[in-house]
Amino acid sequence: MVGRVLAVDPGEKRIGVAISDPTGTIGNPLKVIKHVSRTLDAALIALAATEQQARLIVVGQALDQKGLVGGRARSAMRLAEAIRLQTEIPVELWDESGSTQEARAARFSMGVHRRKRSGHLDELAATVILQSYLDAHA
Repeated sequence: MVGRVLAVDPGEKRIGVAISDPTGTIGNPLKVIKHVSRTLDAALIALAATEQQARLIVVGQALDQKGLVGGRARSAMRLAEAIRLQTEIPVELWDESGSTQEARAARFSMGVHRRKRSGHLDELAATVILQSYLDAHA
């Protein structure tokens, strides 16, 4: 599958967004969207996907330890549905369990100073989700 993929890390306050390269191989942070409402968030995500010429939008969905759908996962499902109403670009849900922890570890391994390490991880978490998706579909 060649083409750009846009990934979303939904959060209660901020939504991380990442985009792949044109070959759909490598994910990169794109931006953070401040949460306003599901409808507006979905419109901004759909706009970003269109601007980036994405062929697919992947929404991170945090499943619990047993792989079951909980409150956060249901919220991701509702966001994915709202995005589908805003665009013709296909939308998929992808298990994002552990993406924030992986983003934090990546920041640590890059040598980021402790004070700066505690900042927002939204776009890095979206990149972790995206790379996981890309690797699984390579």
